[in-house]
Amino acid sequence: MALFSSPERSYLGIDIGSTAIKVVELMDNNGVPELVTYGLAEFSVHSRTNETPSPDEIAATIAEVCARAKTKSKKVCTALPSYAVFTSILSMPKMSKNERATAVRWEAKKVMPLPVDEMSIDSLVIDPNGPNGSERVLLTGAPRTVAQKYLDIFKKTGLTLLSLETEGFALIRSLVGADKAPIMVIDCGASSTDILIVDNAVPFLNRSIEGGGSAITKSLAQSLNVLPERAEQFKFDIGMSSLSSPTSEIPRTIITTMAPIINEIKYTVNLYQGQSHKKIEKVILAGGSSLLANFSSYLSETLGLRVYIGDPWARVRYPLELKGVLQESAARFAIAVGLAMREIK
Repeated sequence: MALFSSPERSYLGIDIGSTAIKVVELMDNNGVPELVTYGLAEFSVHSRTNETPSPDEIAATIAEVCARAKTKSKKVCTALPSYAVFTSILSMPKMSKNERATAVRWEAKKVMPLPVDEMSIDSLVIDPNGPNGSERVLLTGAPRTVAQKYLDIFKKTGLTLLSLETEGFALIRSLVGADKAPIMVIDCGASSTDILIVDNAVPFLNRSIEGGGSAITKSLAQSLNVLPERAEQFKFDIGMSSLSSPTSEIPRTIITTMAPIINEIKYTVNLYQGQSHKKIEKVILAGGSSLLANFSSYLSETLGLRVYIGDPWARVRYPLELKGVLQESAARFAIAVGLAMREIK
């Protein structure tokens, strides 16, 4: 149910995941994001066949969730998946905007995985006062074919796509805000896990690893010889509970399945701290798979860092009576909230 109706000043954040679409509509109330409505819809084809949903199904699912949530705005911000986006930080001499655009394109030829003519490239000055009169520039690039796929999807929906950005910026907007401390954000999705190091409220490192909640469910179903639906329930109800408990097979299976992801998280922590000589102050979790029972505690003990499940609604105004239900779904909506916040200054 829509709470308010001001489509001229409201924006949709649409997070296209591997198994579901999340939509959040926020209204700009004098610079304060205010919740209008939100919704989630799973892909029917994926659930039946475990195949990647087609652009037609993605468009149809977007239309479905918007209709169910009774969204009013037609203005959309969405994000490319992290695995499709390449990022690099460049150290460059200070120069004019036009000179920088030319220089960035030249530097991109050296680091991009594809020819620059096949990439959509963007840059952002993240530190104008670098050492020896230089500036640090964040370079991002994505294959034009991927960007075009998203443009085509939204043409089918009748919605107006205002921006196509990276998931990392959306997560920073909703979970980090203006916090300048070194922070790790881990987005635990169904098919992939994205690791983001945020320093001075800008992305410093961004890694995407194959594997997530779906792999855990599959491993549990096989080890326990139960249906995936039952394994999914065990995953969230028992999760990373004590290994000495009678149900220890479940957390052991989860830990074994997640071992490559945990190792990559440890590697990223060491890489950042070795390069920057700074210590990560905390870890913020997002994504549906972060809701496994005791996962944050297990990760905190493993990494020796403070770990929290992120609350993207903390920066959004909403009716107090919705607090309980919004908190239950908070981790799943972190990207969608951040996207909807993009145009609210």
